[in-house]
Amino acid sequence: VKVYEEERELTMMLLVDVSPSRMFGSESMTKKNLITEIAATLAFSASKNNDKVGCILFSDHIEKFIPPKKGRSHILMIIRSLIEFTPDSEGTALSEAVRYMTNVNKKRCTTFILSDFINPKRDMTPLEDALKIATSRHDLVAIRVSDPRDKELPNVGIIEMKDAESGEKIWVDSSSTAVREWFANRWNEREATVDNLLKHNRIDTASISTDSDYVAELIKLFKQR
Repeated sequence: VKVYEEERELTMMLLVDVSPSRMFGSESMTKKNLITEIAATLAFSASKNNDKVGCILFSDHIEKFIPPKKGRSHILMIIRSLIEFTPDSEGTALSEAVRYMTNVNKKRCTTFILSDFINPKRDMTPLEDALKIATSRHDLVAIRVSDPRDKELPNVGIIEMKDAESGEKIWVDSSSTAVREWFANRWNEREATVDNLLKHNRIDTASISTDSDYVAELIKLFKQR
């Protein structure tokens, strides 16, 4: 019985969010650094299995496409791009990345979406449509990266806050219980929307914070799959 190696070869795609919100981090690392480490771990794992690895860097459009290839040098090139790349745009549109991935990969592949999933409301319906098509052809996994300060506003008095993507600045009284509750509620509402969207499309998910052990979360994810 002959067993051909190419029959077992798989392709893994990394859809990496490079929008400005990834630059935030209140702990020892930013979301960008966490995403880069997770992407490197996944890429080297795939390379060890002799699988092809490709990468799509996106903001509100496709910033860079690295076609799937094998080899350590190719993996190192992807990691270098994740570290050094500066996006042209300051927006986010997850739907564009998912749609592009579906179009460029004709054969079934495993795709990891690495993002904080802070996506504008206007893109949620297009994202739902894109995911519906993508999951019918590919195996999608969502890696949701966050920071503790995304979820909870500390009581530190009056502070100036800036939207990393729109550039809008506002002054906030963080000592107000009502303000902190509003902030937490907005986060919970956003998370619930994303949860429902991913569950509806049967997409496996790992939620990883900048203050947690991402290796443990990845192991837990793969044990569930």
